[in-house]
Amino acid sequence: MAEPRENALRRTLEAGDVAFGVLDNAYSPTLVEFYGELGVDFVWIDLEHGGPSPWDGDRLEGLLRAAELSGTELLVRLPTAEPGLVRKALDVGVRNLFLSRVETPEEVERAVRAARFRDDRDQRGAGERGLASPRASRWGLVDDYVRREDAATTIGTTIETREAVDRIDEILAVPDLGFVFAGPFDLSVALGHPGEPTHDEVEAAVETVRSAAVDARVPLGGLGFGTDDAVAKAANGYQLVNLGSTTGALRATVEGWLDAIDGRS
Repeated sequence: MAEPRENALRRTLEAGDVAFGVLDNAYSPTLVEFYGELGVDFVWIDLEHGGPSPWDGDRLEGLLRAAELSGTELLVRLPTAEPGLVRKALDVGVRNLFLSRVETPEEVERAVRAARFRDDRDQRGAGERGLASPRASRWGLVDDYVRREDAATTIGTTIETREAVDRIDEILAVPDLGFVFAGPFDLSVALGHPGEPTHDEVEAAVETVRSAAVDARVPLGGLGFGTDDAVAKAANGYQLVNLGSTTGALRATVEGWLDAIDGRS
């Protein structure tokens, strides 16, 4: 029988440790593999703002194989919390799902239930995930697949609207919620200050999310604006910290090269 791959990102969060990652907005298996070799804990694949269709299982499989080969984890952001899409991504082999645009605990709970085979919220303990023999089960070769899959799956959500901030305590109380991610850029739009993530009202909303998540002992994710900010966030309760993006790193490097050449010419 095949051995299932453990979810190292989930283990990190459950241990109370901090995971550092990178957004690959090139959607490249080569880069995912390279980031893994460099030692990042996760590679964020954002299917809300770009990339392939979230229903494109073949593209996701390529990215997953690259992550598995180099020992990192994918953190896959879906554009909606639609249960069918949650089940599809999990069956392809995604272990860490990141929901967008949720505003109520009911939406979160619906997605979490779609991700579980067994669920104690149901009188019979029944979840709402479909059982087949997909890639996640190594095509039926994983022994004790149901138990192991439930134990390895993590579902989190972005807090990026006024409504979600207002109901943060209810969202955090959803059983089996793996993490919340404070989204300052989307919050800047939702609060009427687009493109101003450091506006006082936006920072106050992010702090509301941060303090509530820390109090509820639910892992918290966020964006690191430079290494000093990433370190500060890790010391202030954040357990998932994104360090930057592929295009951001390339821009800084190439502009540095060009500036150095201009300075010598």
